Amino acid sequence: MSLFSSRFSGDLTPNRLTRALDAKHAAGRPILDLTESNPTRAGFDYSRTSLLSALASPAALRYDPSPRGLLSARQAVAGYYRRHGETVHPDSLTLTASTSEAYGYLFKLLADPGDEILIPRPGYPLLDMLLTLESLRPVFYPLQYDDHAGWQVDVERLRHSVGERSRAIVAVSPNNPTGSYLKPAELAALTDLCAERALALIVDEVFLDYPAPGGSATAHSAIANSGALTFVVSGLSKIAALPQVKLSWIHVGGPASLRAETQSRLDFIADTYLSVSTPVQHAAPALLAESVSVRAQIAARLERNEQTLRVRCAAGAGRVLRREGGWYAVLEIPPALSDDDLSFQLLEHDNVLAHPGYFYDFTRENVSVLSLLTPPDVFDAGLAKVLARIGMI
Repeated sequence: MSLFSSRFSGDLTPNRLTRALDAKHAAGRPILDLTESNPTRAGFDYSRTSLLSALASPAALRYDPSPRGLLSARQAVAGYYRRHGETVHPDSLTLTASTSEAYGYLFKLLADPGDEILIPRPGYPLLDMLLTLESLRPVFYPLQYDDHAGWQVDVERLRHSVGERSRAIVAVSPNNPTGSYLKPAELAALTDLCAERALALIVDEVFLDYPAPGGSATAHSAIANSGALTFVVSGLSKIAALPQVKLSWIHVGGPASLRAETQSRLDFIADTYLSVSTPVQHAAPALLAESVSVRAQIAARLERNEQTLRVRCAAGAGRVLRREGGWYAVLEIPPALSDDDLSFQLLEHDNVLAHPGYFYDFTRENVSVLSLLTPPDVFDAGLAKVLARIGMI
């Protein structure tokens, strides 16, 4: 008999890329990191005085817990959506410490151990891990790539993936790492499927505010979706580029007949944890107001690095797949070398870190994922080595 839960049945042994990276760090080798996803380490200018002042509010010395979070914080989040042209009632919001916790609440709300949640592939591996920790089974549905239309949900294959134990469909808009937004027709198809099969729809919109140039036409929130029980999750980690501040939320939408019972059950879960700190809730109005400046800096960085990448790849050393939003670029490499081998060789021989596509469940073996958040000097130097290594193939 094992001492540990079966939730940890997977292999926890570090892969060879992680082992090689640890060895490089131990040897003191500088690394050109093309996977940087932490905005606080990427050289952006934050409004230090106003942000720190907001977090030091004297009101934080009083503890007055509420399952959904302080009304002032929920009103600030509603104001954020108002600037997106959406009407959100504060009572439809539940604050959480992170989007990971938001997922945990929703999985507890919707599913029993052994039930299934449908998640996109390619996608962020965190979803798979969160489901495993809730004793749930991920069922993957594919995003397909077309040179003209970009990434799209394969709705028919998604429909055939729904089983007796399916409880919800997760969509990430824009997806991490493909950068594809959920199109209106796709949202309608997913909503119809959820209504037909008594499923919930969970839409993760953490990267909503980062459309690529020309991608803003597709950057729509699902916050007003009413045809099926719909949860939208987001938070300050990306909106304000403050992953350490730990404030996210769940919006409950859908048919009025379902919302009241859903909210009462969600209140019970949230009241059991009460995990959101009081200081960050009092700071929420200021943090959201100050987020405009850092988002503008990030948008400029993303555009600059993507343009550099496309110009450098125009000679044919690699092909950049279409991106509608988000922080990442997907680089298609020649099929003669797998993405895993390329990433390992880059780290071993060039001191460059780039993620292989299989980290994100790409079915093709010849893609590399690069973070466009990377500081320009590091991005340019690292990219030069990536393209030189590809050119050796």
